Amino acid sequence: MKSVVIDDTTLRDGEQSAGVAFTAEEKIAIARLLAETGVGELEVGIPAMGDDECEVMRAIALLRLPVQLIAWCRLHDYDLAAAMSTGVQMVDLSVPSSDQQITNKLKKDRNWVLAEICRLVPKALNAGLQVCIGCEDASRADPDFLAQLANVAQGAGAVRIRFADTLGVLEPFGVFERISRLRRETDIQLEMHAHDDYGLATANTLAAVAAGATHINTTVNGLGERAGNAPFEECVLALKHLHNVDTGIDPRKIPTLSHLVELASGRAVSWQKSVVGEGVFTHESGIHVDGLIKDRRNYEGLNPEELGRSHHLVLGKHSGSRLLRDSYLDLGISLSEYEATNLLTRVRRFSTENKRSPSRGELFLFYEDLHDQPLLEIEGGV
Repeated sequence: MKSVVIDDTTLRDGEQSAGVAFTAEEKIAIARLLAETGVGELEVGIPAMGDDECEVMRAIALLRLPVQLIAWCRLHDYDLAAAMSTGVQMVDLSVPSSDQQITNKLKKDRNWVLAEICRLVPKALNAGLQVCIGCEDASRADPDFLAQLANVAQGAGAVRIRFADTLGVLEPFGVFERISRLRRETDIQLEMHAHDDYGLATANTLAAVAAGATHINTTVNGLGERAGNAPFEECVLALKHLHNVDTGIDPRKIPTLSHLVELASGRAVSWQKSVVGEGVFTHESGIHVDGLIKDRRNYEGLNPEELGRSHHLVLGKHSGSRLLRDSYLDLGISLSEYEATNLLTRVRRFSTENKRSPSRGELFLFYEDLHDQPLLEIEGGV
């Protein structure tokens, strides 16, 4: 399949997570690292928020990063004028596309939306900006009107429309159907903007790409409104390994990027968060550990080395004798069958009661207790 351009919106929609606020220094650091990681486009802020926001956007523009910078704007003269001072190359002019929001949010009608697109897109072009029309609530829009909007936008000079599943209410089959239809009816660039309210943002993003989307919105660690947006790290690895789609990203930089955003946002990454969680390459189950030791491909769907990480094996309630023996060999102790059987029972009981793996010192103590004498007095002990 073809390549896909990532338009990362960590610095815009990611920062819209309730309670998240990046400092200027944090936004600049995140922008730098996103660019180093290989992201092609960055949505860096909302100019209408005021001078402080615009100043940070200008500072990022002055870095001359090898990326296209985008400003998020309402379909409004004030927002567009503010964006012109920020040094970005593109604006996302966002407007509701569903009758629900056109009528009940804007108090307007479809004709007004189309007329404003025709009026404002040329103004942006005259200012030297490329234009994406952001179709807010596209997932609840009339498909016929959405296709009409896309063609009107393209006729006015926009190069892209953004299909926003603003409420996160679509599933992959619905996304595929809607994006496929748009792809048949227009040749404008199509960008997918997915929210994770039902835990489907990554799946919906993949479906959009399969249907013909040329660009995708992501956020590092899945930051964003409510349940967040499509996680950058998940989309990159899933597109690469499940769909053979190139995003131009260096996976080895993802853990550092994830940690930077974790600290800046104050939003801790779950231990089991896919790709970047501390525990996602950790194994305890005896069957899995035995299979990994024999051949990692037995239980390895994603190679941790691709991310500069490694597998971590831990002793616990579900461990088997293979890992127990290896753990004691690391201590210089070769276990007999009798010892392995009894110590495995002890380790499982300890892990259940203490909710953690035993330490090296505790493993020594278990061995001493089994023989009822200090380890140093046991023949062959250390």
